[in-house]
Amino acid sequence: MKLSVIIPTRNRANILEKALNSLVSQTIGKEFFEVIIVDNGSTDNTKKVVDLFTEKIPNLIYIYDDNPGLHIGRHRGLLESKSDILVFGDDDIEALPTWLEAILESFEQSDVVLVGGKNIPCFEIAPPQWIKEMWEKGGNNKIISYLSILDFGEKKKEINPYYVFGCNFSIRKKILIEAGGFHPDGMPQELIKYRGDGESYISKFIQENGYRAVYNPKASVFHLVPTDRMTKIFFSTSI
Repeated sequence: MKLSVIIPTRNRANILEKALNSLVSQTIGKEFFEVIIVDNGSTDNTKKVVDLFTEKIPNLIYIYDDNPGLHIGRHRGLLESKSDILVFGDDDIEALPTWLEAILESFEQSDVVLVGGKNIPCFEIAPPQWIKEMWEKGGNNKIISYLSILDFGEKKKEINPYYVFGCNFSIRKKILIEAGGFHPDGMPQELIKYRGDGESYISKFIQENGYRAVYNPKASVFHLVPTDRMTKIFFSTSI
């Protein structure tokens, strides 16, 4: 087992099904990765959706933990994982077929400890013009951090670890353990409103210890941008 894909979820069965479908068609053999779904207390048909994929994804593990919380799900996946490389994905992604192959390839260099790729926006509805302009003005380095979307072009390169977002976040297990796991409150108190989803502490740890983070465009996903996040009110409460 070379990779452990960890996806926390709660009451988003229909969205999760799309994520699992995208894992069926990966370009590496299914014997090389496991998929751990951590269900944080769903009351919908999440378990039934996961059961639909037991034959399509041989190393599929379903864990029910009724303690809600993204980091609870992530850490439970860490504890259950069998691989030295952990691939954290959100339940609202759809991975490119080359996603896992590219992640594995990127970790061939021993000093690379964190890998990300494009997080391509999958807008639930047509986005307003101001979001289109915000996205397009980046040129070859598009990024809207509030929506966890980015596109840094078609070349593999070293990047700042802060640009590896949690929806597409692959890390060596030993580094995540050394960092103490995900810390949602890992930023200084005066900057707490910028904390994001807990990866910033790990990014800081990686940067301070001189480890490398890599962007690989083949290690990319489509990331759902829901309608309720495409509002100026959402942006104003996120900053």
